[in-house]
Amino acid sequence: MALSIAGSDSGSGAGVQADLKTMAALGVFAVTAITAVTAQNTVAVRSVHPVPAEMVEAQIDAVLDDLPVAAVKTGMLGTAEVAEVVARRAGAGDLPNLVVDPVMVASTGRVFLSADAIEVYRSRLLPHALITTPNLWEAAILAGSDPSVSADVDTMADLARRIHALGPAWVLVKGGHLPGVESTVDAAAPDNVADVLFDGHRLTVLESPHVDTPNTHGTGCSLSAAIAALLASGEDMTTAVRTAKAFVHTALLGGREWRLGRGHGPLDHFGWS
Repeated sequence: MALSIAGSDSGSGAGVQADLKTMAALGVFAVTAITAVTAQNTVAVRSVHPVPAEMVEAQIDAVLDDLPVAAVKTGMLGTAEVAEVVARRAGAGDLPNLVVDPVMVASTGRVFLSADAIEVYRSRLLPHALITTPNLWEAAILAGSDPSVSADVDTMADLARRIHALGPAWVLVKGGHLPGVESTVDAAAPDNVADVLFDGHRLTVLESPHVDTPNTHGTGCSLSAAIAALLASGEDMTTAVRTAKAFVHTALLGGREWRLGRGHGPLDHFGWS
């Protein structure tokens, strides 16, 4: 059983909805604590309504008091107050095998977390994470770098080392925002997309074939949820990360021709295609 502490996506491509689908597809029962309600579709996020921190903690309490949670993932926490609650519970040992997906940057590059909330991640939450899974923009913010600087694998490796110094046991810096991966306006599409995994000693570059599709909404949520589900199933970290990447790659392939909505559509979590 795995717990997702994250926001709700009314379009069901990302957030808690993607986590539920991912964990179910991997044979793991999922439970949730909702941190925010969003009004969004494949085109845009129209509105966000944060859930009060007290209610988020009440959900966590209700789940943990009754159900055998073996792993936890965090997605969109939304506010410094909610991040504080999660950090405190992690520090108390209540959140086993904690996967922190530091959702803090919109697809446009706009940072939607306050400086206070980002500092909670850096100083209070990441020290208790088994693994954190930032994309390039989020990794730069956590490492105190300029998110607008064009990146390559060497940059990703440097960011992974700097984030590891903040306390997580493992860091996975995702390469989905490398030049050419999402848009070929400024760079040619690569044959492979690289992620960088670092445990404080060994740095591993993990490559997957690039999938040419507009349907990428929820990719990061699905990856972190898959890692949590696989950890809950007893996999070691390296196996969990590699298997989660393979799952997301297959889901991207399955949904690459879908036309659900006018924007960035969802993945094929259940192999329908």
